[in-house]
Amino acid sequence: MLLRGRPRALGAAALLLLLLIGFFLFGGDPDCELGGEREARRGGGDPGSVPGSPTPRVPPDGRPRSRGAAAFDGDPPADPGGHNSSDCIPPPPLPPPKCELLQVAIVCAGHNSSRDVITLVKSLLFYRKNPLHLHLVTDAVARNILETLFHTWMVPAVQISFYDADELKPQVSWIPNKHYSGLYGLMKLVLPSALPPDLARVIVLDTDVTFASNIAELWALFAHFSDKQAIGLVENQSDWYLGNLWKNHRPWPALGRGFNTGVILLQLDRLRQAGWEQMWKLTAKRELLTLPATSLADQDIFNAIIKEHPWLVQPLPCMWNVQLSDHTLAERCYSEASDLKVIHWNSPKKLHVKNKHVESFRNLYLTFLEYNGNLLRRELFGCPCPPPPGAEQLQQALAQLEEQDACFEFRQQQLAMHRVHITFLPHKPPPPQPHDVTLVAQLSMERLQMLEALCRHWPGPMSLALYLTDAEAQQFLRFVETSAVLSARQDVAYHVVYREGSLYPINQLRNVALAQALTPYVFLSDIDFLPAYSLYSYLRASIEQLELGGKRKAALVVPAFETLHYRFSFPSSKAELLTLLDAGSLYTFRYHEWPQGHAPTDYARWREAQAPYRVQWAADYEPYVVVPRDCPRYDPRFVGFGWNKVAHIIELDAQEYELLVLPEAFTIHLPHAPSLDIIRFRSNPTYRDCVQALKDDFHQDLSRHYGAAALKYLTALQQPRGPV
Repeated sequence: MLLRGRPRALGAAALLLLLLIGFFLFGGDPDCELGGEREARRGGGDPGSVPGSPTPRVPPDGRPRSRGAAAFDGDPPADPGGHNSSDCIPPPPLPPPKCELLQVAIVCAGHNSSRDVITLVKSLLFYRKNPLHLHLVTDAVARNILETLFHTWMVPAVQISFYDADELKPQVSWIPNKHYSGLYGLMKLVLPSALPPDLARVIVLDTDVTFASNIAELWALFAHFSDKQAIGLVENQSDWYLGNLWKNHRPWPALGRGFNTGVILLQLDRLRQAGWEQMWKLTAKRELLTLPATSLADQDIFNAIIKEHPWLVQPLPCMWNVQLSDHTLAERCYSEASDLKVIHWNSPKKLHVKNKHVESFRNLYLTFLEYNGNLLRRELFGCPCPPPPGAEQLQQALAQLEEQDACFEFRQQQLAMHRVHITFLPHKPPPPQPHDVTLVAQLSMERLQMLEALCRHWPGPMSLALYLTDAEAQQFLRFVETSAVLSARQDVAYHVVYREGSLYPINQLRNVALAQALTPYVFLSDIDFLPAYSLYSYLRASIEQLELGGKRKAALVVPAFETLHYRFSFPSSKAELLTLLDAGSLYTFRYHEWPQGHAPTDYARWREAQAPYRVQWAADYEPYVVVPRDCPRYDPRFVGFGWNKVAHIIELDAQEYELLVLPEAFTIHLPHAPSLDIIRFRSNPTYRDCVQALKDDFHQDLSRHYGAAALKYLTALQQPRGPV
């Protein structure tokens, strides 16, 4: 009987052995499922190793620990099996419900950081399938930029809340910090108290990370937290915290290689219950007794806390924070990971960091940097989210348009909501002066070459609106950075209005630039005009001498001229200009094409004038003027080419602005290839008919607003059609 049953027993044993071998070969470590769950429940783990680490987990002292030995007095013991739960690949957590609101916090300050946030948000929006609530801790500059941007972006299912970083500064200003992020690099420490008390969990991101996956997958990792764990972090992918990078290198205390805080999962309610504020302040004060400052800002303090309280941390898989620092060991992560989730440019060199694979990572970043943000205005179907402010009214207005209307293109362009990024580059506002003047203009990529000459002619502040695609905005950035003339000017504010539609929204651009002017007066110009070298100082002196301001409303006319020569000697005075005018090298602006546009300036009188003189409004008059900053805005219905300045001068006259011509002022138009809209105006009768229809609409609105006083402007609609 025994002999007869032995083959069956041996066969069963062999089968069991094969099953066990397969179990271990294909992720079958019994502790993956059991020990890992035990550790997740306890929050324990080997303090010298980091689950999910791209490197072998060796304790800081280099000696293997005995199984079951306590890591720290009073802390939970390490896993008795000697395993770290992230050695095993845990079953993927269930994604959050389709419409669950995901909370994201970002600290952002200044112009450059604001641009970084936009690229980060693009990558989030590209992959996301859930509504998002962005909690933005900002300084005044970043808030002004981002508030305008998100208001005009109108992305569905995205909520924005702002928190004043200046109010939080006193909580961290006592901490000396060597990191380039300054005080703002410490503000993640105060998020549990700064964010709303009913907010239980949040994902915290640095501005220099790029997502390559759905953020909902990261949010789902909260499910791996034990009852005590409150902070989710990826191991630091360098030897910084090992203290062996150079002689006398003294980093802050950390578990092994420590953790990187570019991506954090915070269980806010647990941190508040654990007395987080007292915890981090006591830890920072204690370490600063022996260390002069933080080197890596909040990251040093987070690591010191985790060193003392390892039960707080839930290590995250390395692919959720692939760190491209100068001494990165990230290759150990991404050479094995099948799917990278988040790229972190955590070097001061950013995209120029040395890494043999940096080109691949840079291409991912550039994809979102230059990606058309208009395409991210996608609905999350099935999620009942309130629409962005103004979205319903906009949709109703668009629905009323008739595509068969010959002027449908014009009507649609008027309703386009353009994303607006104000102060795209660092800008230093001018000191307040009672008579100061900002030059206001707009341009597209085709006129970029005019900027350097304009900066040489106008030494004062400027507010310029640029109509660009996302990719062109980056070309513009590089153009300014490589120009010695432009990069030296901090008083020029550039505002990017992102391209949408086929017609140039000229008056919308002018209004953006006008709204961002910070001086009491503005010179409303065009980008293809160069002002006299002395015009800036002359205008300030004239404003003071004429005692403008108060109840007196005046528009100071700057006479306009033009040259047909691409190269000519720019006149340094009125006398030189008159010489060039008499020699035929200069002309009064558009005298041969559209004389009524500037004829009321009375150039014959200007030749002899020694003092400002008043002129009367006339049909189709469109001078370049200096007016108070709070002047009427341009009518945005006028898009493309035709009547855009004429309508504005009518509005000024209707509001009883005096038109005063300045005797020593002048500006000169330079020749250039005609724009696409000018070509269409000249060649397409339908285009001209649509401009006429806009003029008719404008006059009707003018009559409703000003009543009988608007009757004199009716003649403007009865003039022969022509350019403006």
